[in-house]
This record gives sequence, C-alpha cells and structure tokens, in this order.
Amino acid sequence: MNILITGGTGFIGDELRTLLLKKGHDLVIVTRNPKEYEDENARNQRFIAWDDDLVATVNNVDAVINLAGENIFAWRWTPEKKERILNSRIRVTTRLVEAMVEADNKPKVFISASGASIYGDRGDEVLSESEAASDDFLASVCVKWESESQKASELGIRVVNPRIGVVLEEGGGALEKMIPPFQFFVGGPIGSGDQYMSWIHRTDLCRSFIFALENEQVKGAYNACSPNPVTMGEFSEILGAVMNRPAIFKVPEFAINLVMGEVAKTVTDSIRMQPKNLQVNGFDFHFEELEEALADIV
Repeated sequence: MNILITGGTGFIGDELRTLLLKKGHDLVIVTRNPKEYEDENARNQRFIAWDDDLVATVNNVDAVINLAGENIFAWRWTPEKKERILNSRIRVTTRLVEAMVEADNKPKVFISASGASIYGDRGDEVLSESEAASDDFLASVCVKWESESQKASELGIRVVNPRIGVVLEEGGGALEKMIPPFQFFVGGPIGSGDQYMSWIHRTDLCRSFIFALENEQVKGAYNACSPNPVTMGEFSEILGAVMNRPAIFKVPEFAINLVMGEVAKTVTDSIRMQPKNLQVNGFDFHFEELEEALADIV
C-alpha cells in the first residue's frame, strides 16, 4: 500500500514506520522540516513538508494515518497551551480531510488517533468503546478530534479512531518519567495507587494500526490497550520487581496537583479500558500481561 503518515517521526511513528517498511509498504511522511530526514529518503520512503501539494499526495495513497498533535505533558496547562493542544489536532485533521475532499482518488482508510482520556476519570468501571465520553478538557479534545476525522466517512472512506492508552517503550512515553526514580531506589505509585492504567506496549499499538489497515471490518473507535489494565499501585510493584527495585515511595495526589495543576489528571484519573473491538475482530496481542511487556522493555 501507499500510505501517508502525519506524526511519523515521533515516539510512536518511528516504530510504526519500521514495521510498515518491513511489510513492503511505501510511505510518505509529512513533517515540518523534511531536510532533517534527507538521509532516510529511499525508494519506499520520502518526507514532504506541510506546504507541499497535499492534495496531489493524498490522490496517490491508499491510506492515511494521522498521529500529529501537540504534546499534552507540560508543568501546567495555561489557556495558551490548551489552545495549542486542541488546535494542533483539529487543524491537521481538517487539512487532511479537506485534501481527501479535493482528491480525485480517495484513500480507502483513514486512521486518525484519539486518546483514552475521552472517557475521563471512571474509577473501577470497565470501559468498552460504546461508553459515553466525559466532559473534561482532554475528553472534549478527543471528542472534537474524532468528530473531525469522521467527516471523511461522508466521502466513503473507512475511518478508524484508536483510543490510545499509556504507551510503554524505552526512550519516551510514561516509562521515560517513571524509570529514573526506580533506578535511584525512590520509585513508587503516583496518587492513590488505586487508579487504573490502560497500558499498551508500543509494538502492539503499531501492530494494531496495521491490523486496522488490513482488515476492512475494523471501523470507528477501538480501545488501543492491553486486555489487562492494572492499577497504578500494581504497575509500580511490577515495574519495581522487573527492575529489582523497591516500590515504596508514594507520591501523594495533593502534591501532584499542587505541582502540576490540571495536568495531574493524566496520571491520577482512573481509566479501565477493554479492547473489545480489537478482540472481536481477532487481533492477537504480543504483550497481554504487564510483567512480560516491562521485561521486554527494561
């Protein structure tokens, strides 16, 4: 397949490109500065800028994968930061859909990322894709993001929205922040420890994108997470065991709120997702259990 990717040079995009290239697909990656990646240009991979002819590019691809968006992590969400978080997702998605409208040849599938945060803080509730969205800031961003991407379905394009949980791999994501305290023997749970974390190994996340590309029955939202979510307390214990470190230094929720403000919700909200749509359609996880996932990474 010929595939257009936005966000293809980031923490998730790097591995996704590697897997797609191994399967023989041809990739076009939209990036702010293509010159940075001149050494990676090849017969089956090229980098273009946002001001290049996006319509012409879309006209010649079978699929579009949209991973672009401002990093949600910052010390505090100022009004300006919130606006960037929302606009970075909506504007890119709008541009892609508009290019699809103008293209004579439409892509067959549009995979546009979303987030587990669409559900908000739900305690012990088990969340399938049919559950209602919350109304807090990040949930509203996800709702608008998905809604914008779904406009492509009016063109007869199959639209898929992976609601991505906590992505685990070295060199980025949650583990980049959590491993150092354990290395210095001061690791432990953040917040109450009772909140659920819906996690996924980065390899399984990228494999789920490819599964959605290749299987026409996959459409709409799917929860991109392991079928075995854990509490923050369990996560800390397992990470400590894998690293042969204690997990006894708990960071109180009030302290996290004091330092991070509203951003603290990204680690203190309880989101207990189940990947029902992936399971029903036959997706096979390589890493179902947290211990095997962390052992593979650290």
